[in-house]
Amino acid sequence: MATVDSTAGSITEPNEGYGTKGYRGFVLGALLLVYIFNFIDRSIINILTEPIKESFQVEDWQMGLLGGPAFAILYTMLGIPIARMAERFHRVWIIAISVFVWSLMTALCGVAVSFMVLFLFRVGVSVGEAGCTPPAQSLLADYFKPSSRATAVSIYALGVPLGGMFAAIFAGFIVGNLDGPSLAAMFEAWGWTWALGLADWQNVEGWRVAFILVGFPGVILAIVVRMTIKEPPRGYSDPPELQHLERSSMGEVFKVLSKKPTFWHIVAGATIASFVGYGVAQFTTSFLVRTHGLDLQTAAVLFGVIIGLMAALGVFSSGYLADRLAHRHPKALSWMPALGMIVSVPLYALGFLAPTVWLALPPLMAAATLHYFYLGPMYAIVGGVVDSRMRATSVAITLFIVNLLGYGLGPPLIGILSTFLKGMFLAGNDLNLSLETCKVTTELSTAAVAACNSANSEGLRWSIIAFCSLYAWAALHYLLAGKTLLRDMIGRGE
Repeated sequence: MATVDSTAGSITEPNEGYGTKGYRGFVLGALLLVYIFNFIDRSIINILTEPIKESFQVEDWQMGLLGGPAFAILYTMLGIPIARMAERFHRVWIIAISVFVWSLMTALCGVAVSFMVLFLFRVGVSVGEAGCTPPAQSLLADYFKPSSRATAVSIYALGVPLGGMFAAIFAGFIVGNLDGPSLAAMFEAWGWTWALGLADWQNVEGWRVAFILVGFPGVILAIVVRMTIKEPPRGYSDPPELQHLERSSMGEVFKVLSKKPTFWHIVAGATIASFVGYGVAQFTTSFLVRTHGLDLQTAAVLFGVIIGLMAALGVFSSGYLADRLAHRHPKALSWMPALGMIVSVPLYALGFLAPTVWLALPPLMAAATLHYFYLGPMYAIVGGVVDSRMRATSVAITLFIVNLLGYGLGPPLIGILSTFLKGMFLAGNDLNLSLETCKVTTELSTAAVAACNSANSEGLRWSIIAFCSLYAWAALHYLLAGKTLLRDMIGRGE
């Protein structure tokens, strides 16, 4: 059983949250940093799609498998068991061990000798990352009182767009500037002759270096987390009558959730939004490269920094506004995300159909801000419909469904659709081209190469647009959740 450090909690009343205001801010910042690293290591594969695809000579559907099922299957399967552990044992230890494991596995992706080995290392990343969010959400619920949790979890959820943004910056820069030959030149200039014999640097691609350099800092972060974050008493910030209840069984959790339609509508909406979001994110950098002719580094910066910052704005503002509007508009956690996702559908269509990248960016930026309104309220609601005994499990059940169906199916299905549409576009020309003939363009005529490139970009474009239209379906579920939101939430406004 976990030991609890009570020193930080002794100076405040339970309904104010655990610890001083400054320490709560530090813990929130530390967990945000953990989640940023979580998503850097998870989403870096999106930025490296094109060079990995070229290195291993695979198609979009195979990269979809690498981006989706390779990560999602064990990530979702382990989430609930780890969440049950988080409701009994030391949550900070669980998070620290998880950070160490996924960071090490990310670094190992850089030494994969085949597509299958890379697939297995991605599975290893997922095993580590499964231990991040359920215990982190449980900790945040003890550090922050109910009336400020939507803001807190929205700040934590900033790890999704910020992690994607930093992954784009680092991966794009590294691929463009730090491949094997450039590292060998650096080692030689520094006099590190011992390092020159560690690898055949002339044949080390930039994407391999990116995995290694992004992975190792997480090992240090794991140590910092364990040494600086204190384990609060469970249920510390819950209403008093809920602070000393006995532990719940898995059956009791499902029994409670079965009577909370708000939970299931939010899970359905978040699953659809995740299905679209993970699928589109896997190939947005590739879209910018194929359709607008950008180099990988420029495409990664545009996608990661500009669109990523707008997404971060959407994640934070949704939770912040929901807390501020709670007294006048108590259902804001439901209707704000729904409105954002509905409006994002035509904006995404405009952006992905724009003839130039500079005309595409404004609607894509606005759409990213609006569609990410769903994320903060998702965490606030699924953690708010149950008491502290069940909170980590409730979050884990949510992530199990969202990631198994959203992350597991989104990237491979958009890859399959892109490959299918590419084949259709190729079949529609008079050059007798196919997917196989387009793999080796050096033997094709100029017209045939142009036709292959066009089919490659148009197939992906229309796949992305088709996927983005599903945000309207996700919005419907958030609206339906509003019907029972006030009845199902615990301690809101206290």
